[in-house]
Amino acid sequence: MFDPITLRFDAQGLIPAIAQDARDGAVLMMAWMNAEAVQKTLEEGQVTYWSRSRQAFWRKGETSGHRQRLVEMRVDCDRDCLLLMVEQTGPACHTNRRSCFYTAVRDGAEVEIMSPEKPAA
Repeated sequence: MFDPITLRFDAQGLIPAIAQDARDGAVLMMAWMNAEAVQKTLEEGQVTYWSRSRQAFWRKGETSGHRQRLVEMRVDCDRDCLLLMVEQTGPACHTNRRSCFYTAVRDGAEVEIMSPEKPAA
């Protein structure tokens, strides 16, 4: 049985978690989890992060409806980073984009490569 205590958390008790679309492999976002958020995510199947600014659990999609259902959790070789394979409902980014990684650096300039999604009618 997996025990989150075996993970290598930072001095604040957090571990980075990268969310990736399980269907097409798109990288959606990065957020932080503590041991309890990892456990909640595994038990409930709904991704729960730790909000550093609010110092509280943040269940993805709680207010927006843009939820992440956990398909698989992967642990990197150093056990200090998680990869969450998810089924994403709606945009992952708070800017209403599919991914938080919507800015590219090309030829020394920032280029927006993804527009916000239009709200469903």
